[in-house]
Amino acid sequence: MSETLYSLILFAIVATVTPGGATTLATASGAQFGFRRSVPLMAGIAAALAALAAAAATGLAALLQTLPVLELGMKLVGTSYLLWLAYRIARAGAPQSGGGGRTAPIGFSGGFALLMVNPKGWAMAFGAAASFAALAASPLDLALIMGSTFGLAAILSLALWCAGGVVLARTLRTEWQWRVLNGVLGLLLAASIVQLWLD
Repeated sequence: MSETLYSLILFAIVATVTPGGATTLATASGAQFGFRRSVPLMAGIAAALAALAAAAATGLAALLQTLPVLELGMKLVGTSYLLWLAYRIARAGAPQSGGGGRTAPIGFSGGFALLMVNPKGWAMAFGAAASFAALAASPLDLALIMGSTFGLAAILSLALWCAGGVVLARTLRTEWQWRVLNGVLGLLLAASIVQLWLD
């Protein structure tokens, strides 16, 4: 049992720390607004991932497999949301520069919504629930284990990526450097959409 739990923890860490839309958003927020002001965004993403993992453990994610229209709708909404965020990030200048970017960080609800409309997150949570179902005797116990594991792993990995953004911000000196960084982060966030449609 403990080996299976260690495998789940390792899986959750790898799944949450690898680059993707959420990690790119955490990096951009850290660079633009600092770590403390990015905490609500990271908390929203982590809470959504924990909820997805718990829902998958109780079998709700099976809806995505039985209702292809729901999955298509989630992909379209998720793609639109990520493209809008990518555009806003790419247009941002240096912090407090008054550029075309965001003047306030994305909050808890924005981070939560990002994960809730992400079919890749649902598929990952559903696959993990199926793979690690032997960890608990009941779906509710499995939901508690899955939700807490993925939520904690997400908080740790997002904090790491956000801190990386803070470090980047300390090395940038000119408006041009900020434009390049924000353009690259916007492009990376937009590129993460490809994964939504390939899975």
